[in-house]
Amino acid sequence: MKKLFALFALMLLCGSSAAAFAEQAASAPVPDKGDTAWMLVATILVILMTLPGLALFYGGLVRVKNMLSVLAQVFAIFCLISILWVVYGYSLAFTAGGGMNDFIGGFSKAFLAGVSTDAVVETFSKGVVIPEMLFMVFQLTFAAITVALTVGGFAERIKFSALLVFAALWFTFSYLPMAHMVWFWGGPSAYADSSGFIFGKGALDFAGGTVVHINAAMGALMGAIVLGKRIGYGKEAMAPHSLTMTMIGASLLWVGWFGFNAGSNLEATGTAVLAMVNTVVATAAAAFSWMLAEWLLKSKPSMLGLASGAVAGLVAVTPACGFIGPMGAIVLGLLAGVVCFWGVTGLKKLLGIDDSLDVFGIHGVGGILGALGTGVLASPSLGGTGVYDYAAGKVAEYSIIGQVTSQAWGVGVTILWSGVVSFILFKLIDKVMGLRVAEEDEREGLDTTSHGERAYSL
Repeated sequence: MKKLFALFALMLLCGSSAAAFAEQAASAPVPDKGDTAWMLVATILVILMTLPGLALFYGGLVRVKNMLSVLAQVFAIFCLISILWVVYGYSLAFTAGGGMNDFIGGFSKAFLAGVSTDAVVETFSKGVVIPEMLFMVFQLTFAAITVALTVGGFAERIKFSALLVFAALWFTFSYLPMAHMVWFWGGPSAYADSSGFIFGKGALDFAGGTVVHINAAMGALMGAIVLGKRIGYGKEAMAPHSLTMTMIGASLLWVGWFGFNAGSNLEATGTAVLAMVNTVVATAAAAFSWMLAEWLLKSKPSMLGLASGAVAGLVAVTPACGFIGPMGAIVLGLLAGVVCFWGVTGLKKLLGIDDSLDVFGIHGVGGILGALGTGVLASPSLGGTGVYDYAAGKVAEYSIIGQVTSQAWGVGVTILWSGVVSFILFKLIDKVMGLRVAEEDEREGLDTTSHGERAYSL
């Protein structure tokens, strides 16, 4: 009798445990197939931005003897950073870092430990998740294009070997800390957990105005300063060899940027649509305002101006795209076109540097404008979304002055961090292995002297 009672009790216990387990499993959030499909597409679009978008945009801007070298540099950097990201980059950017958590993560997910096909991460909506492996590879594409962007500051004169060493070190000591400081937090279900330093200051950066554009611009600027000017700069004609390639590259960048901006919402919702609309209208406004400014001052509107203005608009709207309304995006784009036009003309002459492809004038100036402009235009009174308060479960009261102050923290820290790290790295590499190719190699062109090939055989 006792045995029967014990068996009955065990059956009840197992039944209740199974029911509890089933209930818990049923309540655990699972990825929505629509969100997953959208993020797969967004990831592919960001890859398109780099290969071939950025490569062709940059390649068309250099002289014909250096076209292939730029393509090789961008391609190789994408490959290198992809490997480093899965080995340790994702972990350092998007895990808790203990006592160093303000600035960098830890190694708990190095070599993608625990990042299985069943693992999920929360989006910006409480209880909504996507596969963690998908989030990881989406962020991989951001890291790769950021490092590749720096190439434009010192194109046509850097050693290929030195560039690869710089790419690996800069990714480790500049990109990863910046990504952690700006984007690491506990998520909607753990919003009170510790976060990265800049996120904790309340700075808004929807898709990478600080992490990607200002960060890369400072790397490019320091490279231009340390390497010095190209031979013949200011004395010889150094016009772009193929504006056709540049236009194709700019167009691919614009298309890929929809993955960059709208994909950063991590969900296929109305906010992703808002980011997409803003990416269209801000870019169009910037291209048009740059064209008009150039037309007014130089008497002719150029294709290069249109393409450069479009990129300026894309850069400026990046931090703001999910927080501002379409009218605000148009205003931001109009400002970006004019301000970045000044950045590559007046400011460049003022600084006296040879930023070969105007990375700082467009990505630096445009990134700063976009980051600070986000603080103003995100205000609900100006058609923005405001900032969601997860503790209160509603949009918080908005202070333009307060938010612009938070944005200034993000801009200032990025300029200081990336500028110092980049300068030190360039100096160290120059001391150890040399940064610049020999004078005769530079005169002949890097296509043949560095790669033994030519971009064109006509």
